[in-house]
Amino acid sequence: MTEIKNRCVVTGLGMISAIGNNVEECFNNAKRSVSGIEEKTSVDTKDCYAKLGAEVKKFDLDSIEGTKDMDRVSKFAIKAAREAMADSGLKDFANDSRVSVIMGSCVGGAVSIAHYHENNRDKSDIAKMPISRIANDVAEVFHCGGVITNVANACAAGTISISYACDLIRSGKADIVLAGGTDSFASVPYAGFLALHALDANPCSPFNHCTGITLGEGSGVVVVESYEHAKARGAKMYCEVLGAGVSSDAHHITAPREDGEGQMNAINWAITSSGVKKDEIGYINAHGTGTAKNDNAEFLSLHTIFDGSNNDLSVSSTKAMVGHCLGAAGAIEAVFSIKCLTSNVVLPTLRYTAEDIENLKVKAGNIDFVYNEAKEKKLETVMSNSFAFGGNNASIIFSKNEGSVVVKNNTNKIAVTGLGIVSPLGNGKDNYVNNVNSFTPETTSIQSHVERADYDEFGLGMTFRKHDNLSKLQVVSGMNALKDGNYQITDENATKIGIVVGTCEGALGTCLNFQENITLKGNANGSAFNFPNTVYNAAGGYLSICSGIKGYNVTITNGSQSGLASVAYGMDILRKSTEEAVLATGTDENIEIINEIYSKEGKIADKVNEPYANGNGYTLSDGSVSILLEDDKKAAERGAKVYAHVLGYGMAHHSVDFTTLEGSNEALVVAINDALKDANVKASDINCVFGFANGDKKIDNEETVALAKVFNNLDKMPIVNVKKHIGEARSAAASLAFAHASLMLSGELASSDAYLVGKNVTKCTVNSKDLNKVLVVAYGYGGSYTAVVLEK
Repeated sequence: MTEIKNRCVVTGLGMISAIGNNVEECFNNAKRSVSGIEEKTSVDTKDCYAKLGAEVKKFDLDSIEGTKDMDRVSKFAIKAAREAMADSGLKDFANDSRVSVIMGSCVGGAVSIAHYHENNRDKSDIAKMPISRIANDVAEVFHCGGVITNVANACAAGTISISYACDLIRSGKADIVLAGGTDSFASVPYAGFLALHALDANPCSPFNHCTGITLGEGSGVVVVESYEHAKARGAKMYCEVLGAGVSSDAHHITAPREDGEGQMNAINWAITSSGVKKDEIGYINAHGTGTAKNDNAEFLSLHTIFDGSNNDLSVSSTKAMVGHCLGAAGAIEAVFSIKCLTSNVVLPTLRYTAEDIENLKVKAGNIDFVYNEAKEKKLETVMSNSFAFGGNNASIIFSKNEGSVVVKNNTNKIAVTGLGIVSPLGNGKDNYVNNVNSFTPETTSIQSHVERADYDEFGLGMTFRKHDNLSKLQVVSGMNALKDGNYQITDENATKIGIVVGTCEGALGTCLNFQENITLKGNANGSAFNFPNTVYNAAGGYLSICSGIKGYNVTITNGSQSGLASVAYGMDILRKSTEEAVLATGTDENIEIINEIYSKEGKIADKVNEPYANGNGYTLSDGSVSILLEDDKKAAERGAKVYAHVLGYGMAHHSVDFTTLEGSNEALVVAINDALKDANVKASDINCVFGFANGDKKIDNEETVALAKVFNNLDKMPIVNVKKHIGEARSAAASLAFAHASLMLSGELASSDAYLVGKNVTKCTVNSKDLNKVLVVAYGYGGSYTAVVLEK
């Protein structure tokens, strides 16, 4: 194992919130204790007990250039990103594959979701709905060509996005990343938190009254850049991004652990990875939502970690001014933290009376909890915390100093040691193999099924009814992967394994159904039972709870390629030794409302189209596939079976309209070549490609054109395609292609039907004994691609 030291710096800041339309206005108002919490005007508050919110009211979002056909959530992101780029001295990136975009969000295009139901299900709203759209919109406006994805970890999304940006830079995959978070005020989150009785009827006052949150909206974006790149272009540098910690509670889908274990893991891991001492941290921008459970757990965590180790620690929550901005919260608070650091100012938490202050003194102890008015303080290093539904926790550290960040570069091979498959061909690896071997076109199925018996197998039967369909798919595939890999979760290893969920639509179906109910019955009548499942990371949260996994937990979403992108993300986690194992998954569902929106978009064919057959449209399906990735040395130590080794990955993007793929194939060429380089192999070393064609010629052609550029003669390069068996399962299909390749490399699948797509399309058979190195590729609408190389 070697060590690398690639410094990450912040060179640009952007923000819009209820207290300002840019960074300086927001920060100056925060220093003056200005609150943006007022009576809501953007959603219906009839019969609702809480009517307050922190809305952006003094900026015309429609005036933002290039955002005409975008949801409000993307407009916020473009506004903040454009300010951050100008601040950093950057302009158009000309599709540079070294420039990435990572955006966090909780509810995505929720305004468009509301419009869809309010406007007779008008199809013009559909493409604006998914979280997937956001980073694509940013990439399209500024022509970014690298890793383009969205982190969908609810209220921790913005912080994890910045952390992932640093990971990409330190792993050599990017020079510049536009990272941040964005969310807009909308009916789904408002009605949902109302249903949970989590909103405060009065303006929130975190760590004080603890009677509920006040929702906000906006966006924060930072330009994260490698120090070397920033220095070479003479960029201004605000600060260093040192380390971060990401963890999972494995406890409850909406409530934090009362003992603060998961929060403390994230905070401690951030400190350890930063190479700083506890007493070097001068200020923490706390998650501080205003709910009793969240605030009590965080205060306990801070006291447990810092009491006796740091006698000069200041803490505050800026949500009292800008509200809880959900997926944007971590990014907005990161910008505030950086401005505090560079200005030597600590921002306050508002609404403390004289009596409140006396109570605070008892609760705060040695912690300097800053209330009502900002204070000047010499700062060198600061921290920002974000905690979320699903039991997700994230902490990140910024500093004026270089720090002692040392990133481990684990050169051990990455082994595939477990496969969990839920697909239209059956649940479990063995069922899948048997049904592939006996497959005929007449047996094509487009629906996966998870029954109570699937949960009972793992002793989870009592939780079956609590989970939505997407989560059921995810839980069963994840538990099956652990079982197949004979990986037992214990107290000792629970924090040494992580989860990366890749999804195309995530919880969009549940969001649409939730919105339909409140459109009919009013915002005061949302379902407290269904609302927790409207966040995209609910499926990963339930898997964590059911399995006991407490390590890294992230949900990423950027189209169908997200299932394969989860493998790439998992590789980065293992390469820097954050974890010893990772469950990388791809999960998407095909419930009625999802089928409806794909049909309205004209994507669904009236018959099953075979890949490469020049058809129009495809057959929509669903499923979940979980892949257990493991440090090869650790796998050997426990005597694990190894299906294959993962050698390298590449990701690239070429912006086209979000509803299509046409004209983006050059990005697939870049992704493949980057994967080959990362794996240290040549194109001539590849024996077979596991492709993404789905029967729609507009998609199939982009794949074949790119493959022809890489491999020259496609008459001799077999392409295996799992979608001929299961249809277009989006992220699940991308992960299944990887799993299918692993099964062939291991010999558990002795052969597979394949295509040769040279001058003419012909069929052939590929034998596993003839395979040594293979390539798996996946796509996402809007022009995103992932490529991964595997070896026998």
